[in-house]
Amino acid sequence: MSDQRPPLSSYLSGIAITGETVRNALTKLGVRWKRAKHWITSPDPDYVRKKKRRDALIRLVASHPTWALGFQDEVWWSRLAQPDQHRWADEDTVTQLQELQRSKADSDPKALACYGLLVRRPEQTDQMLLRFVDGRPVSAVTIDFLDACCQRLAAQSVTALVMIWDNASWHKSQIVRTWLRNHNRTVKQTGEGVRILSCLLPSKSPWLNSIEPKWVHGKRNVSEADRVLSADELETRVCAYYGCSREPHLLMPKKVA
Repeated sequence: MSDQRPPLSSYLSGIAITGETVRNALTKLGVRWKRAKHWITSPDPDYVRKKKRRDALIRLVASHPTWALGFQDEVWWSRLAQPDQHRWADEDTVTQLQELQRSKADSDPKALACYGLLVRRPEQTDQMLLRFVDGRPVSAVTIDFLDACCQRLAAQSVTALVMIWDNASWHKSQIVRTWLRNHNRTVKQTGEGVRILSCLLPSKSPWLNSIEPKWVHGKRNVSEADRVLSADELETRVCAYYGCSREPHLLMPKKVA
């Protein structure tokens, strides 16, 4: 029987709330978070249609041994901001994490931009593909990252990548969409390479992208509470945590698109 519960937003409409309030509301409704993710909705009017397409593509991958499922996203790794952490404390104790301060002689960037692709294949262990960026995510850099991922996956005998990603402007730009069409046409004509079936998620629906919690756990594990990590140290820790080799940084073009 289908779940006819109204979206969580209808219970809390027009009220600014904390994460704890959401957890309490779910508890009173008798719903676990894993269950809630199936019926929490985003403001996207096409949420249901887009989620159904995402779910259908995920099922499709399971029936093709040479296909891979990928959840793509970009993240900023801050050298100064402290991630949320869990700790044992008395109920009335308030824990505050303060942002670290870097010295005047520190010339490293405050944060590092990084592309990621969480790859899942039937009966295989999850794989993370990472590439750091000298600059920020833009269309041209996105194309370079996708091209690099396709080369890595082709070496693993993958023939198609079902890629789930959000609505960032550099994901749905004309440049990227044109590249995807041309890339898939070339793969079809030559019979070589990895075809990409991209799927845009509903707006503001991070719970549908499985790479999101990977970023959260990663930030908690690579952070340093009492000193500022250098850019090199931070990148080394990130790659070690996800089991990735360090690759040359992707470069922004002089003319940004």
